[in-house]
Amino acid sequence: MTLDAVKPYDDSLVSTVGSHAVVVGAGMAGLLTARVLADAFEAVTLIERDPLSPEHAVRDGVPQGRHAHGMLEAGRATLESLFPGYTRAVRDAGGVMVDMATEFDYYYRGESLADGSDELPTLCASRPLFEQIVRQRVLCLDEVSVRSGCTFTEYLIDDDRTTVRGIRLSGEDGDREELTADLVVDATGRASRTPRWLERQGYRPPEVEEVTIDLAYSTVLVERSPEHCRACLVGPSPECPRGGASLPAENDQQILTLFGMNGDHPPTTYQEFLEFARSLPAPEFEALLTENELVSEEIHHYPFPSNLWRHYERLDRFPDGLLVTGDAIASFNPIYGQGMSVAALGALHLHHALAAGTRENLAPRFFHRSANTVSDIWRMTVSADFEFPRTEGEKPRGTDLVNWYLDRLMHTAYTDGTVADVFARVHRLEQSPTALLRPSILSRALLPHAVSERLT
Repeated sequence: MTLDAVKPYDDSLVSTVGSHAVVVGAGMAGLLTARVLADAFEAVTLIERDPLSPEHAVRDGVPQGRHAHGMLEAGRATLESLFPGYTRAVRDAGGVMVDMATEFDYYYRGESLADGSDELPTLCASRPLFEQIVRQRVLCLDEVSVRSGCTFTEYLIDDDRTTVRGIRLSGEDGDREELTADLVVDATGRASRTPRWLERQGYRPPEVEEVTIDLAYSTVLVERSPEHCRACLVGPSPECPRGGASLPAENDQQILTLFGMNGDHPPTTYQEFLEFARSLPAPEFEALLTENELVSEEIHHYPFPSNLWRHYERLDRFPDGLLVTGDAIASFNPIYGQGMSVAALGALHLHHALAAGTRENLAPRFFHRSANTVSDIWRMTVSADFEFPRTEGEKPRGTDLVNWYLDRLMHTAYTDGTVADVFARVHRLEQSPTALLRPSILSRALLPHAVSERLT
C-alpha cells in the first residue's frame, strides 16, 4: 500500500484514548509515532539512549545516518501533513529540491533512463537534518517530552501477563526507574528485543522472513558549487553488483555513497574508493571526487546483511498496551531509499488505527494496516534482490516473471519518458506497483514501439 492508497492525516478523526504513552527510540519512526500519539494521549514520553543535540548530528544509535538517504515523495508528503511547513523548514536549513524527472540520473544496467515529462520535485538533505527538523517540531508539542541518555531495560507487565503497563529504564547515573503508561511503543529499530521478550512471557514470537543480500556501503562528503543540484543513482545488476548514490545536501555539500551487493563491498581508503567509483557507468562520481574538496577524509562504512520482516500481523495473541513499529517490524535493502518514507506511512497507519477505535485491539489493527504497506515494498525490494545469484531466502512467488517484465520495462524507459515517469512514481511510493501494469504501460514495454504508440 503506497501513498495513493492511504487516506490523508486528519487530526479531527482522533479523540483522547489514554493519559500516557511511552515511545522507546527517538529515531524517525519513534518521533513520528510520538507526533501521532499526541493526538490521542494527554502525555507522550520519548525515551532515547543517545544524547539529543539541538544541532543536527549523526547519533551513535543511527550509524547509517552518515550515508545517503532518500526522502521519497510518500515520506515528504506525509511529513508535510503532520508538520505543515516541514518542506520549507528543511529548505531554509539548506536542503535542496531536485526534479527527479530532469535533474536525477537513474542508471539501470549501465544506461540512464529518459527524462520524464512531469516535474517530480524531490527533497534532498542529510539524514541528520531531516531528523532534526522532525525532532524540533515534535518537541514543540505540549503533550510530548523526551528523556534522553536513558536506557530501556524491560517492559512492565501485569500478573496475568496480558497487559504491558509501562517500562523500566536506567539513567546515565545508573539509577533505575519505572515509568507507567497506557501504551508502550517499541521503535528501537532492527535490533528490537521485543520478540525474545514475548517468548519469555509465554507468547509466540513473530515469524521472521529474512532475505540475505550481504550489502555494504561507504560514504564521503565533498564540497559542491551551489549551482550543482543534481542527483544520481546507479543501480547494481547481476553482471555488476556495484552501485552508488550521489545526493546534494545542506552546506553546499554532496553525499557520495558507493555500495556493493553479494559481498562486492566498497573500500574504505580514498584511492580504492575512487577506483570503485570509476568502475561505475556514471561519470558523475569520479568527477565529484576529483574536482571537489573532501569535507572529511574519513570514509564511513556500514554493512547491511539482509532484508528482515517480522510478521506481527500473523500473531493470534499479543499483549495489550504494547505496539511495535518502524524497522522493528521490517527493514529493507537501503539502496532503494525507502526507510524514512516507510516510517512516515507507518505513522499514518497508526493514526488511522487510532481513529478506528479505542486502545482495545489497537496492536492488531495497526499491524494489519501496516502489513499492507510492508507487503508491497517487500515484494518490490526482494524481487529485485533475487536477481543476484548469492541472495538467499524465501523467494516470493512469481519473482522471476516480475523481474523479466521489469527488465523489459526498464529497457523501454531508456528512451520512453512516459514509462520512466511511471516507474519514478512507483519508486517514490506515490503509486502502487500495479501502475506499471496499466494497459498503456504494458503495451509500451511489451510491444514494438510503433504498435505501442498507436495503442496509447
